[in-house]
Amino acid sequence: MQHDNSTDRTGLGQLPDEGVGLAVLLRAWRARAGRNLGLGKPLPQVEVAAEVGMSERWYRDLERGATPRLDARTLTGLADALRLCADERATLFLYAAGGEPLAAVSPGEGVDLAPLRRLLRLQPAQPAYLTDNAWNVLDHNEAMAEWFPWVRVPGANLIRWGLTDPEAREQMADWPRHGRAYLAMLRYAMAQYPGHPELVEILRTALADPECRRIWDDGPVIIANRDGHTFRLRIPRFAPHTVDVVAQVLHPVGCPGLRLTFISLQDG
Repeated sequence: MQHDNSTDRTGLGQLPDEGVGLAVLLRAWRARAGRNLGLGKPLPQVEVAAEVGMSERWYRDLERGATPRLDARTLTGLADALRLCADERATLFLYAAGGEPLAAVSPGEGVDLAPLRRLLRLQPAQPAYLTDNAWNVLDHNEAMAEWFPWVRVPGANLIRWGLTDPEAREQMADWPRHGRAYLAMLRYAMAQYPGHPELVEILRTALADPECRRIWDDGPVIIANRDGHTFRLRIPRFAPHTVDVVAQVLHPVGCPGLRLTFISLQDG
């Protein structure tokens, strides 16, 4: 069964806006497809429906929030018609499946994180950290704490820090690019884990900031993770110079939802 994330079912009330959920993404993707095709308007609903082999009414109902069963053939047709990238295609399939098929593990439920913690320690020179499906920092190596002391604070959360902490905007060169990436990862995660209370809270807090709100309202961008992304940092220990780094993200197969992230100097 499909989930509509425009309404929070966690007891926290409505999300900050109606900017999440499959219906809003379909409308945005169709508008973008029309622009990219030089139409000067959204790709007509009737054309999307025709490419999928369905009726215009069927597709119109989808954009209004209907939740019919969507098989793989139909989803592939929709993705092709709307010219979706790989992460957007994955998001479409997640909404159709009602979220991530494999539930995220909880470190508090007998999950042995010792092997992952040892892996962090084997990387002494460059920052490395472990996060859960809501980007709570579960562990980190000493280099990560030296570069980013905020990870030592109980309850440290990567996305919350990146979107709402003034320090993040000082340390991340071209911060709007990072803000857009973090919000894009939030969109993807909310398709993976519908109604996740921490994700809802992070989004609500972020959208209280005018700059985050402007980026969010600029249109839905979706990123599954930042694996391979390169960026420039202003880290106090390297002052007055900046450093160029690349992030590598690993997903432990036996621990769904957890992420191991390694940050390396680009010239290293």
